Amino acid sequence: MMKHNISAIGRRELLGVAITAFVVPIPRRPAAAQTTDAASARMPIERLDDALLVTMKAGDRTPFTERYRALAPVVEQVFNLDAVLAASVGLSWATLPEAQKAQLATAFRRYTISSYVSNFNSYNGQTFQVLPSVRAVVNGEVVVQTRLVRVDDSPVKLGYVMRSGPAGWQVVDVLTDGSISRVAVQRSDFRELLMAGGVPALTAGLGRKVANLSGGMLG
Repeated sequence: MMKHNISAIGRRELLGVAITAFVVPIPRRPAAAQTTDAASARMPIERLDDALLVTMKAGDRTPFTERYRALAPVVEQVFNLDAVLAASVGLSWATLPEAQKAQLATAFRRYTISSYVSNFNSYNGQTFQVLPSVRAVVNGEVVVQTRLVRVDDSPVKLGYVMRSGPAGWQVVDVLTDGSISRVAVQRSDFRELLMAGGVPALTAGLGRKVANLSGGMLG
């Protein structure tokens, strides 16, 4: 997850507050319904993993902008980026003017895609495993658990918090080590920028992150 490599998955941007305290038992339902729900929730993650492998195999020999364009539509479909951004901003999101929300949404989209392109930029025989079962969390959401299996290294555990909506199951948070929330860390980072200079400061900060991740090819 070279300047940024797959080991960067565990860096501070993917560290945060555990949500395991909120895990609740999966409600009893007919076995067929549980199987269908699990399969439906796993499908977007399987598609994401396939796209990430393509990005990894393309590597640094392929321009960042080309890898970005290839991965962008998958990230946009698999993730509910509006929900992730709102949760990352926190309670103040509801009070922001629509024009500022639109600005932030554009900057956040570029930042999220750039993060995945930068973190998954080399291939050394890694494979993804999507575990067959899902576990329920609050508000009808489920967690699809995956592992990035690395050669001569321990696997990286990633959990995707999925929410069902008009576009089907989409990611609303990513957990490292099965419990550590990316949204929680982003909320902390974003709060600092918002307190320092409001939405313009956060938008500019995300732009700087994109420029750094892309080596100046995006900004």
